[in-house]
Amino acid sequence: MVGQSRKWMILIATTWIQAFTGTNFDFSSYSSTLKSVLGISQLQLNYLSVASDMGKAFGWCSGVSLMCLPLWVVLFMAAFLGVFGYGVQWLVIKQVITLPYFLVFVLCLVAGCSICWFNTVCFVLCIRNFPTNRALALSLTISFNGVSAALYTLIANAINPDDETLYLFLNALVPLLASSLALVPILRQPPLQLLSTDTTSRDSFVFFVLNVLAVFTGLYLLLLNSLSSKASRARILLGGALILLLLPLCLPGIVCGRSWARRTVHTPAFCLEGPTFSSFDPDDFDQLHKELIGNDRNNNSSSVNPFSETNKEGLFGMIMEKGRLTVLGEEHPARLLVRRLDFWLYYVAYFCGGTIGLVYSNNLGQIAQSLGYYSQISAIVTLYSSFSFFGRLLSAAPDFMREYVFTANCVYSVYKLASTSPAIVRLFACKLPLLKFDNLCRYILRTRDKLYFARTGWLAIAVVPTPIAFFLLAASGGEAALLASTAMIGLSSGFIFAAAVSITSELFGPNSVSVNHNILITNIPIGSFLYGLLAALVYDSNVKSSNQENLLEEAMVCMGRDCYQQTFIWWGCISLLGLISSLLLFLRTRLAYYGYQRNRSRTQVS
Repeated sequence: MVGQSRKWMILIATTWIQAFTGTNFDFSSYSSTLKSVLGISQLQLNYLSVASDMGKAFGWCSGVSLMCLPLWVVLFMAAFLGVFGYGVQWLVIKQVITLPYFLVFVLCLVAGCSICWFNTVCFVLCIRNFPTNRALALSLTISFNGVSAALYTLIANAINPDDETLYLFLNALVPLLASSLALVPILRQPPLQLLSTDTTSRDSFVFFVLNVLAVFTGLYLLLLNSLSSKASRARILLGGALILLLLPLCLPGIVCGRSWARRTVHTPAFCLEGPTFSSFDPDDFDQLHKELIGNDRNNNSSSVNPFSETNKEGLFGMIMEKGRLTVLGEEHPARLLVRRLDFWLYYVAYFCGGTIGLVYSNNLGQIAQSLGYYSQISAIVTLYSSFSFFGRLLSAAPDFMREYVFTANCVYSVYKLASTSPAIVRLFACKLPLLKFDNLCRYILRTRDKLYFARTGWLAIAVVPTPIAFFLLAASGGEAALLASTAMIGLSSGFIFAAAVSITSELFGPNSVSVNHNILITNIPIGSFLYGLLAALVYDSNVKSSNQENLLEEAMVCMGRDCYQQTFIWWGCISLLGLISSLLLFLRTRLAYYGYQRNRSRTQVS
């Protein structure tokens, strides 16, 4: 019981760490001020953004450190990297000290490393303490990384709404405080325990409750953040946000109380020992099990086999069949990983789908400024952050759908047992007409296979809003188009970021995920450099060619739709490539996912 309580405390501590360490999301809030203070061009500002993302290329260092050092030591190493990287930048932007451009670049790189180290610690905590429901734990905790910008906006407005340099100071200090608060649960990690089916089911329900609470938190930050322009109101809203973040602390007590009640409280109305169930025959369960397995095989043979009849002729057939994954969870060392076509399809989908959304968020400050919405930068960054949060929460949809499919199997089992056992027939006769129950069960049975959808299919769906948003931005420079597109890109990229860890674990093995996922996210600094370089070149060319080369504290500023219109068109075409790649990945891996779900259903029914 104590172990169950401690693991939930660790989950809550992990959400705190994620909620206050997404410091890369507020770059747009102070990027214009940093550009002005340093007197640099848009291209040079892009290099600073790339330096922050380059920290992810050194994510393997945190994994190696965890092999040699305690987890809490790695956590505080990440915190002190952030204190140094962001703290010295704050001194620069406040003009307390003066540093050359190259040293500011190095500071951005160090700050980016801290984010990656925090993420690695959180991934390890989730995987260690929730081996059965690790996908739910990862999606929930990673989602809170998306509310960082909204929380930092509230904190900054509560202190001084007019000081944009506060973001760098908060980026340095707040993650250290969050790490200190999370230290006690991390030091008291419970030993790994084998969970029963009932415990796993209860955990899934608790995750559902936590996701509902997270939705309320996200809506609170999204809808009320616009009211935080005054310090007094911002303090009240910040207090409400902190209460929502602290509310899950009640969860360990509820878990302990329920476990105690189940062991000590005897309720005759729910006791299964008695004459009502005395006519159960164990042979009924054996017959039911065999019949379910037979029906499951027949259903799968009729629904899955047609998909396997892929056209194996021509280039498309070769792409679909050559080296495709047949099972999930097979361990892939790095040498085997880079030889997999599925990995490179996955890499391109992430590179052209999720990473391009991250680069868009890094350029939000200049995009809003060029379109004439400089005063609304904080609100637009909060919008992106909030919808990124919701996108990360949605990444748990495949797991909740899978639980629903299992529930459908259980309901069908009860129906088959009820139709053969007179005792159960009498029980249902007083509660629900058997004919209606029959129709309900048959409907769920018919739809259970349709309800399950491969996680790579969800990935493909998540990429769809990104090209739509970029082409909308290219077609219109209005405020409504900017807000709608920002929301769509945030939703899409957030889903991809959160789902990526689970997809990597499923496709290429859970034990290799720390190495393989860091190989995958090497696309982030590459994409940040290439996409940002494209945007900066277009931006600077429009400054020089349109006679709008204004000097704002020695910094070049471009105004008008032309500053980013060509960039949006290019980004839209690139994201279409990501959509095609994700669709190919889905087509190549769907049979492996369906096979996994079929075997899992058989095991659970057994």
